[in-house]
Amino acid sequence: MTSSQPTPPHTAAPAKRSGGNGIALLVIASCQLMVVLDITIVNIALPHIQQSLDFSTTSLSWVVNAYTLTFGGLLLLGGRAGDILGRRRVFIFGVLLFVLASLLGGIAQSGPQLLAARAIQGAGGAIASPTALALITTIFAEGPARNRAFGVFAAVSAGGGAIGLLMGGILVEWLDWRWVFFVNVPIGVLIAVATPRYIRESERHPGRFDLAGALTSTLGIGSLVYGFIRAAQDGWRDPVTIGAFTAALVLLAIFFAVERRSRQPITPLWLFTDRNRSGSFAMMFCLAAAMFGMFFFLTLFVQNILGFSPLMAGLGFLPVSAVIAVSAGLTSQLLPRYGPKPFMVIGALLAAGGLGWLTMTDVDSTYAGSILGPMLVFSMGMGMQFVSLTLMAVSNVAPHETGAASGVLNATQQVGGSLGLSILVTVFGAANRNEAKEQIPQFLDQATPAQRAAFDRTGELPAPWSDQVLATGISAAFVVAAIFAIVAALIALFVIQVRASDLERLRGSGGEPP
Repeated sequence: MTSSQPTPPHTAAPAKRSGGNGIALLVIASCQLMVVLDITIVNIALPHIQQSLDFSTTSLSWVVNAYTLTFGGLLLLGGRAGDILGRRRVFIFGVLLFVLASLLGGIAQSGPQLLAARAIQGAGGAIASPTALALITTIFAEGPARNRAFGVFAAVSAGGGAIGLLMGGILVEWLDWRWVFFVNVPIGVLIAVATPRYIRESERHPGRFDLAGALTSTLGIGSLVYGFIRAAQDGWRDPVTIGAFTAALVLLAIFFAVERRSRQPITPLWLFTDRNRSGSFAMMFCLAAAMFGMFFFLTLFVQNILGFSPLMAGLGFLPVSAVIAVSAGLTSQLLPRYGPKPFMVIGALLAAGGLGWLTMTDVDSTYAGSILGPMLVFSMGMGMQFVSLTLMAVSNVAPHETGAASGVLNATQQVGGSLGLSILVTVFGAANRNEAKEQIPQFLDQATPAQRAAFDRTGELPAPWSDQVLATGISAAFVVAAIFAIVAALIALFVIQVRASDLERLRGSGGEPP
């Protein structure tokens, strides 16, 4: 197992071109924006993808999960690859792989082809994203400069989701759903070209890849998420559902056994011995689950019930990015004075409050009266969280293990989002089925002969009965999402303990390394 003892600090070499670390941060943040944006830019196109490629409502979540599963499962390997092979080299490779997969997704002609492209996209993001975060920790010294850089990175990570919804709305409205994939191609090429101009290669650290750990973690988490998706479709007693959960248990047990015995594990278990770091990982897991669910279900609500066009839906989410950016910026400035714990507690409570407010949505809800307010409250809390969690997770980590710590943080975010969305979809499906049982008798009493004939043929309720079923399922999902945020608040309150040394690092006089 790698040592957790501090090693002499290593900083990235200066940029080749004028502009210094500011342009390097712009390149890194642009990559993170592209990777995070791609999770939600697809969300706005989901109804169109569903119609074009014949996905069911429950299986539709796999368009999101196929990406987040490989992303979350391979982030650990991606972070380790940057430590061993050089972060700039790995960063560029990940960006180009992401570009290729985006092109394949845009030309997909069937559901399986699209899911395969999304899985490859996730692999590319898993290679690029942890090296991006690790490059920040080596380019900027601890103190105000790094706090500001993390503020930018956190704002992009949290607010990029809402930007993706807006871009997705514009592309779907004016062009076609396939352009939510094609748009990544020119952006990724520009990032790959700019990187060697403004970011020098980092020092390579000797080591080897923990392929067994990467394989067992990816397959184990994939089996777990598939179990929840299958349960939503076919119930908890379904043999395939039981088999998926069993396989997940076995694979994850093997994963932890491998990591305990490996001299250079993909997930250094010592990272979890620090209560603040492990608490930050757990909080990120819970909050990502809540955030992925909010974007997924609100997208369905505003388009299917409120009747928003893709463009209007994207514009409706724009305030989320603005509030997160403001909240993250203020938090990064106030952290040296107050420390991260108050922002972690208050932020989680705000997120829970916003999600709790969303549980009251129904078929009579309006955007201004029932959606905008909860979104703003939730966004304020998430802006506080992402800066604080990022700083706590990579604080006091030796430079040669920064990639591993960054990979674990990103993995908890993506796996938490994927697994959390699967749980929420399961709750959504169960509530849908129960509500449909109540709506069908009412429909049969009021339906016209033509509506009855259509129902006999398709088995699907028409509006307004279908809207009531959908709204009930979404409200139930938000109840569980709020519980995730409450758990995060409890972790912040009872687990996180900010030490004097942590505040000293946040107030450090170090700026950008020369």
